[in-house]
Amino acid sequence: MTEETLWRGNRSQITNVGKYLLSLLLLGGFVVGGFFFPPAWIGCALPIIWAAWIWIATKAESFELTTERLRLKKGVLNQVFDEVELYRVKDVSHSRSALQRMFGLGTIALLTSDRGQENILIDSVRQSDELREHLRKQVEIIRDRKRVREVDFQEDASHPA
Repeated sequence: MTEETLWRGNRSQITNVGKYLLSLLLLGGFVVGGFFFPPAWIGCALPIIWAAWIWIATKAESFELTTERLRLKKGVLNQVFDEVELYRVKDVSHSRSALQRMFGLGTIALLTSDRGQENILIDSVRQSDELREHLRKQVEIIRDRKRVREVDFQEDASHPA
């Protein structure tokens, strides 16, 4: 069976509103300072470059859900590609802050049995309800197909090993 893409998305720039406002405030400070000390105009480039870098870094972070795995990509200059097989997903939770709800965004948190990637956060994405449902259904489908079940063992302090 061929692997198909079910969902693809990026983190929203809304998560950076505070950083963009701080950048704007710093830019205003350099502009005002430039009237009293002209070399301060050079500093105007710093908050602009910082805001541009934040925008590019956020845009470079992407998520892709296929019929078999979740692919994660991060990085501008040095990129990191991670994949998690869907049968390793133990739990899917969905949350939305007040700011996220205003802009139709949500955050998906995954708990997996994958060593090194136990917790995966898909932060501030559009169609988060749809993504959660796709994930939940596809995890069950792939587990049935591979005949995999998740079993948790809990250590009991009253029964030493």
